[in-house]
Amino acid sequence: MVIKIISATTQGVDALPIEIEVNKITQGLPKFVLVGLPDRSVNEANYRIESAVKHLGYEYPFGRITVNLAPADLPKEGSAFDLPIAVALLAANAKLNTLRLEDSLMVGELALNGDLRPVKGVLPMAILAKNMGLKHIIVPHANGYEAGVVSGIQVFAVNSLKDVVEWMNNLKSLEPVKVDIDSLFNRPKNDHYLDLNDVKGQEKVKRAMEVAAAGGHNLILVGPPGSGKTMMARRMPSILPPLSLDEALESTKIYSVSGLLKNDQALLTERPFRSPHHTVSDVALVGGGSIPMPGEISLSHNGVLFLDELPEFKRSALEVMRQPLEDGFVCISRARMSVTYPSRIMLVASMNPSPSGDWHDPSSQALISDGNNARAMQRYLSKISGPLLDRIDLHVEVNKVSFDDLSDSRRGESSELVRARVILAREIQKKRYLGISGVYANAQMHPKLVRKMCKLGASSTELLKRAIEKLGLSARAYDRILKVARTIADLGNSENIQSIHISEAIQYRNLDRDGWLG
Repeated sequence: MVIKIISATTQGVDALPIEIEVNKITQGLPKFVLVGLPDRSVNEANYRIESAVKHLGYEYPFGRITVNLAPADLPKEGSAFDLPIAVALLAANAKLNTLRLEDSLMVGELALNGDLRPVKGVLPMAILAKNMGLKHIIVPHANGYEAGVVSGIQVFAVNSLKDVVEWMNNLKSLEPVKVDIDSLFNRPKNDHYLDLNDVKGQEKVKRAMEVAAAGGHNLILVGPPGSGKTMMARRMPSILPPLSLDEALESTKIYSVSGLLKNDQALLTERPFRSPHHTVSDVALVGGGSIPMPGEISLSHNGVLFLDELPEFKRSALEVMRQPLEDGFVCISRARMSVTYPSRIMLVASMNPSPSGDWHDPSSQALISDGNNARAMQRYLSKISGPLLDRIDLHVEVNKVSFDDLSDSRRGESSELVRARVILAREIQKKRYLGISGVYANAQMHPKLVRKMCKLGASSTELLKRAIEKLGLSARAYDRILKVARTIADLGNSENIQSIHISEAIQYRNLDRDGWLG
């Protein structure tokens, strides 16, 4: 007789079913054989299982044990198979009632004393169990809230192997985990102390941040040290629209498979904000590894990826971001598998205008003697490649804050007020792109959609033409200006793009002007 138990593994941000088969214990010298492309952590399961079974007072099967993880051609990794293999061994040794095995999915890592430890990827596994039509999913207690956000299936969060055995033998009842999703979204947010009204002056930059948030546009801030670039960038999440349930599930799945969810955390209800150090590697930024895992760009999905001092990042790390920024996903290919992680993000970057940190000032003899002249500034700015810069919609100069602004006791406009306008603009875009796959904001428009949604009148067309010819704007700036102008019009609740919207959008393309990048 063969005992079969359903478990799961993750590939990308989705879960795949794994059928664990254990043959009836046969006579012969004791031997534990595990097949089905297991990695080392899976192969070591027999030691944890034997100790856990004996510690709980159950008889460990004596003889030859064969465990198959099907499908056999799919690589298996991690410790999530400990619990289902242990249960299958006890069932094969006639210690368990097997009636509930067909309707249950089990995952969990066993401690040597039989306790269950949390595992990665439980949320997509719970979604898989529901889609398969199963009645129950059994997970470690620490993963209970994470799995409990999935409705339509009973989630049992257990502390030990003993709890599972007694439940299957009808010696103990288990209460399903219940999570109130509405209360999760309605609880106070943690970003109340990061408010735009803390920023003194910089009204032009704050306006650019509002435009970027309203249209989902990428933004780069260029200015000297101490001008507030990092301070303002860290307040970007406070003006972004709240996560929808679908967005929250997408982001939570990424954190789940990465093992970054806290034990008491059921769902990500705030937009992610990731700020990797400039020494980050290519793989850490975009994702990968021998067993592919999400990188910073995927962990920022539906949120903000902030790259401080952009030219200090390795050129190779920045260049591999080009495709994910354009397509909204990362595809990682390995010999045995190919996985895809979503990466629909808002990129916010900051940088100094020169190696010394200041703008070029021809009247400053100190700057000239130190070699920090216009040519040095140009070389520094050109560390950012044209193709990467092409994917950044708004280029904003950030100047030093004046003493009058710093000493002004009045507080500026709060993030709450700005966020309200951003939400209204996003609602307009939501209706505009209803039924168009993959487009939720103006920044995501493809060229054909830009021509359809960003039609200009004669005066606006003439203004854009003069700007490109007079200011030396590059051809790549054309579509970006139209997208940003569409967002500015939405913020003003204007159905058509006017000349004033085009004029403001042109101001946000500073790095495309002649002399900036050579």
